[in-house]
Amino acid sequence: MGEAQVPAPRTEAAPQASKGTVVVTTLASDSHTWNLVFLQLLIEECGYDVVNLGPCVPDEVLVAECGDLRPEMIVISSVNGHGYQDGMRVIPQLRARGPLAATPIVIGGKLGTDGGEGVDRTGELMAAGFDAVFEDGKDPIAAFHSFLAALPAADARRPLPDPSRIPA
Repeated sequence: MGEAQVPAPRTEAAPQASKGTVVVTTLASDSHTWNLVFLQLLIEECGYDVVNLGPCVPDEVLVAECGDLRPEMIVISSVNGHGYQDGMRVIPQLRARGPLAATPIVIGGKLGTDGGEGVDRTGELMAAGFDAVFEDGKDPIAAFHSFLAALPAADARRPLPDPSRIPA
C-alpha cells in the first residue's frame, strides 16, 4: 500500500470589504421578481451588499426605506412597461429626501408599453433626476457595468463631518 495522501490545507481568500449597500426595487405597479433577483446577484458580484425591497413597492415605502438605509445607490427595475410613468412620479420624492439628494439613482428595463420604437425616454428621466437610464434592447448589462465602474468610491460621495460639530 502506498502512503496516505494528506490534502493540502485549504486557504480561502479573505472576504473583500463591501463597496456599500445598494437598494434594488420595482415600483408600485410592477409585480415582477425575477428581474430583482438577477439584479441582486449582478450587483453582489460587483462587490456591493444588496437590500431587495421586492415587487409592488409603494412610493412612500421606497422613499422611507431608502431614507433610512442611505444606500450607495438605488436601482429601480421595470418589467411591466410602466417604468417611465412610475419613475417620473417617484424620482422627485426620492430627491426631496435630504440624504438621497446626491445618491446615484438609476432606472431600467421596459420603460414604456408602446414597444419603445422611436421613443427616447432617457433625456426626460435624466432631466427629472435619474443618474442613468438602462432601456431594454440597448445592452443594459454592459452599460450598467460601465456606470458602476465610473462611480466614485463611497467615501468620496459622503460629505465630511463639520469639525465645529465634533465634540472635543
